[in-house]
Amino acid sequence: MNIHGKINYIELPAADIEAVKAFFTKAFGWSFTDYGPDYTAFADEGLDGGFYRADLSASTANGSALVVFYSETLEETRNTVVLSGGTILKEIFDFPGGRRFHFADPNGNEFAVWSEPAEK
Repeated sequence: MNIHGKINYIELPAADIEAVKAFFTKAFGWSFTDYGPDYTAFADEGLDGGFYRADLSASTANGSALVVFYSETLEETRNTVVLSGGTILKEIFDFPGGRRFHFADPNGNEFAVWSEPAEK
């Protein structure tokens, strides 16, 4: 549902569209719709968006916004990201309100995954 004034869509760079599709399909079960050779879109993943062909990547070190996923099983998600071809940029750490890790997709785009605080 489109809501006036709310974030509606996100677009991210990817030098290798096929690699990013394979990674997100394997790691998170996403599906894609291709719009020519230089763009692919995803939907119903919390926020709709797409990847456009570019030699750049999005990272917080370069001032990019950080896209953050939620996981009920943070360690399992971390392991799935690695087994799917992602690179861990920051191992699981505590922050006020929870725990998270950062990873890069095969194109170098940085993402994070968070979960509630560990039970003591």
